[in-house]
Amino acid sequence: MKKYTKTIPFVKSKFIGVLFLLAFLFYGIGRSLFESELDTYKYFGALLMVINSVAVLLIGFFLRKTIIKFNLLIGNTYFLSRVIEAFALSSILLNLIPEISISLDFGYFIAMLFLGIGSIPMCYICYKHNLLPKWMALWGLIGYTLMGFGFIVELFGKESSMYLLILAGFWEVAFAIWLIISKQQNKIIEPTYL
Repeated sequence: MKKYTKTIPFVKSKFIGVLFLLAFLFYGIGRSLFESELDTYKYFGALLMVINSVAVLLIGFFLRKTIIKFNLLIGNTYFLSRVIEAFALSSILLNLIPEISISLDFGYFIAMLFLGIGSIPMCYICYKHNLLPKWMALWGLIGYTLMGFGFIVELFGKESSMYLLILAGFWEVAFAIWLIISKQQNKIIEPTYL
C-alpha cells in the first residue's frame, strides 16, 4: 500500500501559546496578592487565580482537540489532568471563607502532580506523531516525568526538590513560544493509507 499524508492543524495554536504564558502570570501574581494582608489585594489575587484556572481549562480543551486525532484516550486524559489542575489551583480560594483554612500549598501540590502525570502521554503523542520537533517532545517527556516523580515522592512523605519542576516549567514557556511563532504548527502530518 502506498503511504499518503494529510495536513492536520494544531487547533488554536497561537491562542494556546498565549494562554500558557498568561497562566504563569495570572497564577504567580494572583498567588502573591492572595497572600497579602490587605483585602483589596487578596480579592484581586483571587480573581487572577480564577482567570488562571479558566486559562488552564482552555489549554486542556484546545490541546485535546488535536491530541484526540491521534489517540482518544490520551487526549481525554490530558484534558482531565487540566480540569483537575484548574480546580486544585482554585481550592486556595476556600481560604476566603472564615471557617475554612486549608494549606496554601495543598491545591498546588495536587495540581502539579496531575499535570505532570497527565502531560507525559501528551508529550509521547507529540513525539510519536511529529507534532513537535523531536527534541522538544523529548524535553517535555523528561521534564514532566521528573515533575510527576517529584510530587509522587512528596506524596509518600519524602521531601523532593522544587528543582524537579524547572525542566517542565521551561518546557511550557518554550512550547508556548513555539506555538506562537512556529510556521510548522499548522502543518502537522498524520499518516493515512489507501
